[in-house]
Amino acid sequence: MEFFRIRRDIPFMKHAILLNAISAISFAAAVFFLVFRGLNLSVEFTGGTVVEVAYEQPADLSAVRQVVESLGYAEVPVQNFGTSRDVLLRLPVQAGQSSGQQSEALMAALKAQNPAVELRRSEFVGPQVGQELVEDGLKALAFVIVGIMVYLAIRFEWKYAVSAIIANLHDVVIILGFFAFFQWEFSLAVLAAVLAVLGYSVNESVVIFDRIRETFRRQRKMNTVQIIDHAITSTISRTIITHGSTQIMVLSMLLFGGPTLHHFAMALTIGILFGIYSSVFVAAAIAMWLGIKREDLIKPGGKTAEVDPADPNSGAVV
Repeated sequence: MEFFRIRRDIPFMKHAILLNAISAISFAAAVFFLVFRGLNLSVEFTGGTVVEVAYEQPADLSAVRQVVESLGYAEVPVQNFGTSRDVLLRLPVQAGQSSGQQSEALMAALKAQNPAVELRRSEFVGPQVGQELVEDGLKALAFVIVGIMVYLAIRFEWKYAVSAIIANLHDVVIILGFFAFFQWEFSLAVLAAVLAVLGYSVNESVVIFDRIRETFRRQRKMNTVQIIDHAITSTISRTIITHGSTQIMVLSMLLFGGPTLHHFAMALTIGILFGIYSSVFVAAAIAMWLGIKREDLIKPGGKTAEVDPADPNSGAVV
């Protein structure tokens, strides 16, 4: 399916050096902020108090959030739990206060706003649990990266696997760099968004690599740069359709999903935008610099027919 078709190839690789230099600077800046500012980890990672309260009528989450902020907690997750009358809060650890004291202070403030509120549950999530979540999250990220590299190496060739994984890690580090720079809360939902971006980004790289392989087989007179430009140009319509529709959905979550989905949607928004960029300018450019060629993709002994520009079915591999 195509909304339009560009007849003349766009010289993407002409600007590859400049754009990858900008990417390298952005990557270095993201690493700098991650090292020196760090991530603002949520209570799932650092430990804290989980409080569940119930109201007689559907809860006003914005009013509950204002009460929580008045106690000195910034960006505490406040969300419905089960029904619209049940509210779940996660309070980070505060120096000089026990879990019980945090719960009592919170309930006193909530009852001052609405005397009908009831405490259903209050429990402490220790730092040990948070450490286990950090380790499990890093393991999940490592397994995803290794799986992607193995898949691309089998389907294409090692040069494509290396270039794609560099581009995908570029996307992940850029997302983390944004969260470190702005000190947005990094929760399990954001970690899930990062893993989703990995899969989403590699899918775009696979589509472009697949078209590069097809173009290598069909176009005998083009050099590597021309083939990459042609492959990327021919996938633009598909990219606009798929990424545009996905971005609309993610933006709707970002704008109308409320605080609960805000950082999750923000991570996806950044990841999708940089995923398109990295697949075109980072992955394809690195593959070009690694020296991809027709022989990497065509099995020995195969013959490629000359391509007739007027015949879209010409150039089949025999």
